Amino acid sequence: MAKCVNKVILVGHVGQDPEVKYTAGGVPVATVSLATNERFKDRNEQWQDRTEWHSVVAWQRLAEIVGEYVRKGSKLYLEGKLQTSSWEDRQSGERKYRTEIVARDIVLLGSWNNGQEGRREMSGEQSNRQPPPAVAGDDIPF
Repeated sequence: MAKCVNKVILVGHVGQDPEVKYTAGGVPVATVSLATNERFKDRNEQWQDRTEWHSVVAWQRLAEIVGEYVRKGSKLYLEGKLQTSSWEDRQSGERKYRTEIVARDIVLLGSWNNGQEGRREMSGEQSNRQPPPAVAGDDIPF
């Protein structure tokens, strides 16, 4: 049987400051939106720009690092996996779906630490990669 791969690699800009929350068990989880841009020529040979927004989640130590160093406008190199979750909407009773990128490694590109140029690597390798199933709060999944 062929090996399956679920890997996402993105380079983009952060749309807003990350939000860090904690599960009922005290595990940190950070959410951030990342924009990637694409430039192409349309049928009329005119240049068009398209922005795609990605929902990113980081767990445990990587979530803490994201909360500390990543800000709106930061340029990131990100590696992770796609994960889709579903839940039943409390008001309408409809089944809802959300696909997000679970970050494994992040590299902060460009300036950081009061404008000093450089690269800052952040990795979730040190921690258990399996996030806990329950998240505290009423706004699930965020």
